[in-house]
Parts: sequence; C-alpha cells; structure tokens
Amino acid sequence: MEDSSNGRARVYLQPIAAPSILGLYAFAGSTLIVAAELAGWYGDSETSMYLFPFAAAFGGVAQFAAGMWSYKARDAIATAMHGMWGSFWIGFGILELLFATGTLAEPRGAFPALGFWFIALAWITVMGAIAATAENVALTAVLATLSLGATFAAIAELLGSDAWTVAAGWTFIVSAVCAWYTASALMFEGVAGRPVLPVGQTKKAKEAPEVALGAGEPGVAHGQ
Repeated sequence: MEDSSNGRARVYLQPIAAPSILGLYAFAGSTLIVAAELAGWYGDSETSMYLFPFAAAFGGVAQFAAGMWSYKARDAIATAMHGMWGSFWIGFGILELLFATGTLAEPRGAFPALGFWFIALAWITVMGAIAATAENVALTAVLATLSLGATFAAIAELLGSDAWTVAAGWTFIVSAVCAWYTASALMFEGVAGRPVLPVGQTKKAKEAPEVALGAGEPGVAHGQ
C-alpha cells in the first residue's frame, strides 16, 4: 500500500493478534462447563436451560468468529477447527434451547441423531490433530483429546450409555485444559514478544518465515 504523504510503500501486517487466543479460550470455556456436567460434577434435569446461552454465544459465536479471522490469517488448521466447532456449539445451543422450552422432547436413553453429530466431529477433528503435528505438541494434544472425546460421546449417544457419557465428559475436560494452556501460551507470547510457555513447536514451524508476502498484497503474518 502506498503512503500518499511521502510516496513510500507501507506494508500492514495482519492479524494484529492470533485469532486462536479467542478461539481456544472460547472452546475451553464452553467445553469445560458442558463436559463437567457430562462427567457428573454438577447438574440436574433443568441444567440445559443454563447451558445453552453460554455454549451458543461463547463456544459458538466467539469461536466461529475466531475461525473466520483465522482464515484471514491464512491458518488452515484454526480456520477448519474453530469454524467447525464454533458451528457445532451454535447448533448445540439451539438444540438445548428447543429442549428447555419444550419445543422438542429430549430423548431419554439412546439418541442416535446426536450420536451422528459426534461421529462427524470426531472424523474431521482427528484430521486436524494429524495436521497439527506439523506445528506444535500443545495444539496436537488439544485436537487429539477432542477427537477422542467426540468418539466417546458418539458411542454414548448411540448406545444410551451413562458410562461412556462420563468418559466423554472427562476426556473433553482434558481437551479444555489443553486448550486453555495453548491459548494462554499464545497470549503471553503476544504480550511478551517471545515464547513464555512451551508448546513443543516443531522444527518446521520454528523455521517458517514470520511474514509471507503475497503477490501485490499486504503482508500477512501467519498465526494461530
């Protein structure tokens, strides 16, 4: 971009902050409150009416927005994972709202329709986990435990099994903690200008140029 005041070219870098700071925190928060209920830490028959606003707004809208900003940051993994899971949380929030208002009757026992939601989520998330091995250990841990939790949740809904539901809840909690740590590492690095918390960055990621200049485009800083 040319600066008309002095005729010199100026390059603006985007994004200013890593979109996954928001995306991973949104995922961690929404997953923790829902997973804790699945694991039996709290909750009763009316719990869903208190879950859907937070899940849909924070886990859904905030994370989906982070996914779209990740697209602008040219971050393929974050675009796919935040966009997909953000969409899921919006859909989950709507479903829980329909249950809470009595518009739909919540099935008791097996719920195959919801089980297939988790099959699709697990199927795609495991691909993200494999791709993340090229970046860092922390992100790989987030997605690997997330895909495992989605697999357990799919089994729980298909069979109507309380034991598998608890297993899914605990696995999702581990994924939420990993996401919280990874988001914190990104935030601290953004503030300090250097890595503060280790994420197990791969050699390939360390050697990648911080700024990639597109043909005739402003510079874009690749970021989580």
